[in-house]
Amino acid sequence: MDTTVDFDLMSTGVAPSGWVCGVTGKGSPRWTVEADASAPSAPNVLRQSGSGTFPWCVLPDAAVENGFIEVRVKPLSGREDQAAGVVWRWKDRDNYYVARANALENNVSLYYTEKGSRKTLEYVDAPVAQGKWQLLRVEFQGAKIRVLLDGVVRIEMEDRHIAGAGAVGVWTKADSVTSFDDFRWGSR
Repeated sequence: MDTTVDFDLMSTGVAPSGWVCGVTGKGSPRWTVEADASAPSAPNVLRQSGSGTFPWCVLPDAAVENGFIEVRVKPLSGREDQAAGVVWRWKDRDNYYVARANALENNVSLYYTEKGSRKTLEYVDAPVAQGKWQLLRVEFQGAKIRVLLDGVVRIEMEDRHIAGAGAVGVWTKADSVTSFDDFRWGSR
């Protein structure tokens, strides 16, 4: 079964109901539901506008081991970074997978975070537009991982660092101000 969260019926100016938000490392992330007329499914989006080493916001009750996650992302600003990412197999603030699209670097990256330390698995050059909505999707089955941006496979590999079911959610880095809409996931 697939589930979609579009944030449209949630209160604005506060964190989304049912989600847990925080940071791996240090900082003060600010995750809020905000009105955005440009949203793929208006009127609301989820926006991260604070800063931190690796801010995240997850659905702790979504236990997915094998499946997919996808979300519309719109990198808005950031001097240090303009990252938009998704997390899966999230065990806690310090242990999870993350796939990221970065508008400052024009690349897509795949990492795992273990004991609070982010480890690079792969990154590839890819056009990531600032101020435009794009679709970031990850498909994962056992050790197989595929990362797609706007329907184009950017990374395909196997990795066994994080196993078992975990929460799913969204992620940013540093001073990235990023909007998210139409967060969708499913188990396979």
